[in-house]
Amino acid sequence: MSILVNGANGQLGLDVVRELTRWGKPVIGLDHTAMDVTDPNSVNAAFERCHPETVIHCAAWTNVDQAEDTDRRLQVYAANVLGTQYVAEACERFGSKMIYLSSDYVFHGQGTQPWQPEDEPGEALNVYGQTKREGEQCVIKTLKRFFVVRTSWLYGVHGRNFVQTILRLADQRDCLRVVNDQFGRPTYTRDLARLLADMADTERYGIYHATNEGEMVSWADFASEILAIAGKNTRVIPVTTEEYGSVKAARPHNSRLDTSKLAAGGFLPLPAWKDALKRYLSELNGSWSEPQGSEAHTVKETRESVAGKRD
Repeated sequence: MSILVNGANGQLGLDVVRELTRWGKPVIGLDHTAMDVTDPNSVNAAFERCHPETVIHCAAWTNVDQAEDTDRRLQVYAANVLGTQYVAEACERFGSKMIYLSSDYVFHGQGTQPWQPEDEPGEALNVYGQTKREGEQCVIKTLKRFFVVRTSWLYGVHGRNFVQTILRLADQRDCLRVVNDQFGRPTYTRDLARLLADMADTERYGIYHATNEGEMVSWADFASEILAIAGKNTRVIPVTTEEYGSVKAARPHNSRLDTSKLAAGGFLPLPAWKDALKRYLSELNGSWSEPQGSEAHTVKETRESVAGKRD
């Protein structure tokens, strides 16, 4: 039985396919042209071809600011809500388990305490967050065999992201204004992909939060660390969200996600975000290394270390 990854040409989807292939899993990666999640006929046809045991649902509208445009909202809803419903219904018909990728943006973003997986999200701040929340509900109401995995501040080598933006701007400017009143933790797609590959082998269903571990930081802190590791002399000027200026979509001040349920569920937490950032920058430069020190785990070691907890 195969694992189907939709949105397989995206920043996360590409790394999920790569990680499952590395594990020797029978993986089928489908992009929008092979499986249009907004078209139930396309979804059904893909399931008929693949008969997946597990579906890792990476397909989504992820441009947060464009989602606010009135003329795009139907597209956003179709991708993030209707598309998720169609995939969940197909999973129910074919007996497939589903792993749904969600976001810190489902929360209203106030306060300072880390969000727990069981917390009621409340009213999302923007269209993207609201549609991801509605997508969660589609999965929860349709299926019994599901994972909802909320993550934050995602970056990887296959798409545009905050790290690449900071590096690009550092080559153009002497200083960068970066907000210092929005807090969370970054997540490297390669580390998240490893967790999703592990989840696909289990029955520990439920809602989880997954980010790289380490201290909670602001975007300004994260930018400073990027520049330091990359050896850039560009200075970061911390500013408030209000000082930074208007953007189309409101951003949460509190994106802190409590990830402790991962270990409680028998999953290996993601490595520390500073270690992840170093490995990511190495990968951008054409090299790759496994997590270092206490974070060093081969796939075999990882699976053996948690096998007793989840059986």
